[in-house]
Amino acid sequence: MKGVILHGGHDTRLRPLTHTGPKQLIPVANKPISQHALEDLVEAEINEIAIVLGNTYPEKVKEHYGDGSKFGAKIIYINQREPKGIAHAIGLCKEFIGYKSFVV
Repeated sequence: MKGVILHGGHDTRLRPLTHTGPKQLIPVANKPISQHALEDLVEAEINEIAIVLGNTYPEKVKEHYGDGSKFGAKIIYINQREPKGIAHAIGLCKEFIGYKSFVV
């Protein structure tokens, strides 16, 4: 099974917290929100993970997660050039997912 973490959006409703990075990297309980999701996937033995990036500081996401090895995962990044919704973001993962089961 493969995992997909959606890391896009405009981040307008959480300003000023999102002026310097994406909302998914805002810490909750001492770690970024999306890291909680990543760790839950790895704990469920889902370690092939795609992170769908938006235009809000994608370099910070890549810097934090890298290739995923420090989290026990293999991470690839998929760019969603503009926010067109969840279905569009998942559609961009078609090649990564193939015909396997996946969780978002």
